[in-house]
Amino acid sequence: MRYETVIGMEVHVELQTASKMFCGCAADHFQVEANTHICPVCTAQPGALPVINGRAMELTAMTGLALHCQIRPHNVFARKNYLYPDLPKGYQVSQYELPLCEDGWVEITSEDGPKKIGVERVHLEEDTGKLQHTGRASLIDYNRAGVPLMEIVTDASIRSADEAFDYLNKIRQVVRYLGASSGDMEKGAMRCEANISIRPEGSDEFGTKVEVKNLNSFRAVRNAIAYEVERQQQVIEEGGQVRQVTMGWDEQMGVTREQRSKETSEDYRYFPEPDLLDVHLEVEWINRVGRELPELPADKAARFSEIYGLNQKDIAVLIEDAAVAAYFEEAAQHSGADPKSVANWVTGEIFRRLNDEDVLIADAKVSPAALVELLALVKDGAINQNAAREVFTELWEKGGSPAAIVETKGLKQISDTSELDEAVAKVIEANPDAAEKIKDGNLKTVQFLMGQVMKETRGKANPQLVQELIKKQLRV
Repeated sequence: MRYETVIGMEVHVELQTASKMFCGCAADHFQVEANTHICPVCTAQPGALPVINGRAMELTAMTGLALHCQIRPHNVFARKNYLYPDLPKGYQVSQYELPLCEDGWVEITSEDGPKKIGVERVHLEEDTGKLQHTGRASLIDYNRAGVPLMEIVTDASIRSADEAFDYLNKIRQVVRYLGASSGDMEKGAMRCEANISIRPEGSDEFGTKVEVKNLNSFRAVRNAIAYEVERQQQVIEEGGQVRQVTMGWDEQMGVTREQRSKETSEDYRYFPEPDLLDVHLEVEWINRVGRELPELPADKAARFSEIYGLNQKDIAVLIEDAAVAAYFEEAAQHSGADPKSVANWVTGEIFRRLNDEDVLIADAKVSPAALVELLALVKDGAINQNAAREVFTELWEKGGSPAAIVETKGLKQISDTSELDEAVAKVIEANPDAAEKIKDGNLKTVQFLMGQVMKETRGKANPQLVQELIKKQLRV
């Protein structure tokens, strides 16, 4: 029997705010001394009262609008009741029946083309503390307790691990463009859980879902879903029944492991948070948040295609990071710049240097203006591609002007026909076997002779002219 995979995703995104969700403590907790960003509110001391972080509300509303959600003017915070050592109150302040954002969608690319994944809700809550296990004891760091956490919940329209991967990438891209979050999964700024079930192909009934946690990387998401789908198929084919449980992903072993039975909403005994008033958002507040939205990835992709004529592969790479897209566009808008050449160099030489030095585009040592000047020298025939790469290296390592570097290093391209004719003749005379192969129709050998001419001219010969002269002298 063939089965269809049914997946719903819950993505938790830590918001980049200065303070926590309901108190004035610093929200930064990564690599911070334990229990230094805490106060009576986030550690649940008697009598301490919460105050809603307005910036967290704005960032969540912006995310909701970017995901095509409706902003609910009336929303309510609720207590989600459960006991765990990293939860000092004994409950988590979240949103349940009346979330801030609902009924949106995200467009991904599936095997059959573009596909919309429904976003049921985007709501706000507070993060928990962190347990640190040391030998026989477990210590608790409450620096993270109370940090603003945005939860994005999909419907069950994801059908494969690849679709889940693409969906997560789109979410991370959006929150980064908005400045809502770093989206760094390795730092815990973005965490996700997958609700996975299978059903016979053609069936409208949902199977028993299993929640998989501990997905702390994109690779883990893809691998865990693939493994869990296969596990559920095996259970059913062996005559068993899939149980509704919470599984944890064991990255080292590459398997899911049962953690506990899966809770339902009734288990959490949600009720409105009595220490917070209902939130009533004015229409002007919602409109203002909408006006503050930057250009989003999908809109930028469409514009890059229309204005710069780039292919979808280049566009996807360039818009992955808003700062990279801005660097490209600053260069591409210079007078006389060729957008395709700029894109090739940004995704080629620039990216290679950034990766080698593990730095961001903001730290690039070649400015957009310098890159355009370098490419203009290539376009005008002043230097060839090999020389351009040498100039680029000099620019990156020492700075300066492309034209000045060309002059100082003597890299100007040789395009004088008489001078090149002499070099070509010398190379042909030194390589008679290669010359005969070309005469016999093996034109691939032309590349070999071109390489020899480049050596003879210390890489300064005009490649196109060299190729023409080789063929002319050999009469092919």
